Amino acid sequence: MESVAELAGPLEVLPPVDFCCAYGSSLLPNNSDKATMVDFILGVSDPVEWHSENLERNRKHYSNCMARLGPKAITRLADDIGAGVHFNPFVEWRDKRIKYGVVRMHDLALDVLSWNRFYLSGRLQKPVCVVVDNWEISKVNTLNLKSALSASFLLLPQEFTEDDLYAKICSLSYMGDLRMLFAEDKNKVKNIVQGSFKLFQSMYGPLLHEYVSERLLKVSSFGGTKSFKQDCSSSSTNYLFSTLPWTIQRHVGGSSTLGHSGTATPQIIVSSKDVAAKCVRKGLRRLVMASSARQALSGLIATGGLNAAKYLGRKISKAWQSRIS
Repeated sequence: MESVAELAGPLEVLPPVDFCCAYGSSLLPNNSDKATMVDFILGVSDPVEWHSENLERNRKHYSNCMARLGPKAITRLADDIGAGVHFNPFVEWRDKRIKYGVVRMHDLALDVLSWNRFYLSGRLQKPVCVVVDNWEISKVNTLNLKSALSASFLLLPQEFTEDDLYAKICSLSYMGDLRMLFAEDKNKVKNIVQGSFKLFQSMYGPLLHEYVSERLLKVSSFGGTKSFKQDCSSSSTNYLFSTLPWTIQRHVGGSSTLGHSGTATPQIIVSSKDVAAKCVRKGLRRLVMASSARQALSGLIATGGLNAAKYLGRKISKAWQSRIS
């Protein structure tokens, strides 16, 4: 990853933010294409106020249409049509191009905790470089990482490798994403995991130790490769399922019972690991399909037809090359 100080450079020309993280293939250690756009997520308390100030400072960052409509329309487009994020792509910064997405801090925290949109929460399950964190989102994100592990364990077989685990975690946010059909590199997940394997280890290593200490996992190592064997009993399955956000649990349908475990909060009891896995797939596909489609439509409107076609053309070209190579 590039240095935090270097990545913070573009913030000098933008209004103050409460959260900022950088991500994207250009930051991966194995990336040789340094011309790739660097992506940022910016969390702000009041998007209308932030866009108003940014339009005064950096009107050229917006499409002509959005600049004319103003900050309220920009925010409404993100909230009512998109997934809560307004992106400004193709922004020139010194010798680089950047893309930044602006989101309300409340919406960011809610997605991280509840997976209500599974848009930014999915992004934060993968390695990012946090530049500003006034709300301590990094600490809150620990719950998001635990949920990602639980979902991945339920989707994986009894025995799997460390590579399998990180690939499954990485793939969660692409389930149901229509772009994966034609506009994304078919090796995207593989490239992300290979390019940031040690970063995945630093993110999830401490949490995996907790699962091992709780005897939900057994770990073995051979030739430098870690392998895991998980407890697939009914009690372990239901424990993992209970740690998932309600947005996923509610998709369990009729293959469950509603019980009580000595608390005031009802607990859904799944009949098997296969039922739990089916519920996870169904819930994530619906969430990702809705968020990705809404964000794509919002982006098309926000960036204008020419810029949108240009961006999509690059995506499709990259996807096509990955399929014929």
